[in-house]
Amino acid sequence: MHRPVIVGIDGSPEALAAAGWAAREAQRHDVALRLVHAWTRSPHPSALPSTTSQHHWARRILREAHDHLGALYPYLPVEEYAVEGFAPCVLLEASADGALLVIGSRSLGGSTGYLAGSVTLYLTTRCTTPVALVRAGEQAEDAHRLNAEGRSATNTPYRDIVLGVDLAHPNDETFAFAFESARSRGAPLRILHGYRPLPVTATGTGAAVASAVPAEYEMALAALVRPWREKYPETVMTATARPGRAQSLLLHAASEAGLLVLGRCNRLRPGLYTGPVIQAAMHHARCPIAVVPHA
Repeated sequence: MHRPVIVGIDGSPEALAAAGWAAREAQRHDVALRLVHAWTRSPHPSALPSTTSQHHWARRILREAHDHLGALYPYLPVEEYAVEGFAPCVLLEASADGALLVIGSRSLGGSTGYLAGSVTLYLTTRCTTPVALVRAGEQAEDAHRLNAEGRSATNTPYRDIVLGVDLAHPNDETFAFAFESARSRGAPLRILHGYRPLPVTATGTGAAVASAVPAEYEMALAALVRPWREKYPETVMTATARPGRAQSLLLHAASEAGLLVLGRCNRLRPGLYTGPVIQAAMHHARCPIAVVPHA
């Protein structure tokens, strides 16, 4: 990762939480953080302070976010971009210059889930750059395990990174992102593939066929993971194929994770289509999500 981490800023608490997460990600990879704010000419200028132009207001939003991050990460290079235009289009264009686009997403309730609004869905399905979704209220300590007293802290080991794998659409991009995320944190990586179990009949033959299927999935997953295990020997990693719905398995695995990484195949369907696994994660995941596009 040499290009900057890009984050959308609109002055909201969820955007500020996303900016904090993006800053930590940029710092781990020793790259710049780029704050991008999209603004449009309002037909009702009275909605803004009388002495403040819309462009100046946009610059103020960026400056406040910059000052907030500068106090927390004083050595991190931070860039500011105020661009006139429709937010989804501005961020989509900005993402082309970055290694990662980070956007904030409002929690559905309590501490779980995202509200997958139009901007989130548009960017998740259109970006050719990985997109990270960060919930409102996300803090630095949330990426770490609880301490001995059961409290949140930043001096404990990082939580696991969870990678969901679809053996029907294997790709290098998603594996590379997950392994780099684990490496940069010194975190364990858990790789998981879910499959539909075959029905077991009352005959011995049917039972034998059904029991052979899990072994085949495990072997296919092991073969897929082997070169990455050799490339990242320092990363503690487990790879498991389990029967069940991928959505349920991944949400359970990510319930105590620091990051859930999912791939998005560009060839599946045109339009704003994410697939059921990403859709479920966007609505119910308890941790940040990274969606990695691939061919």
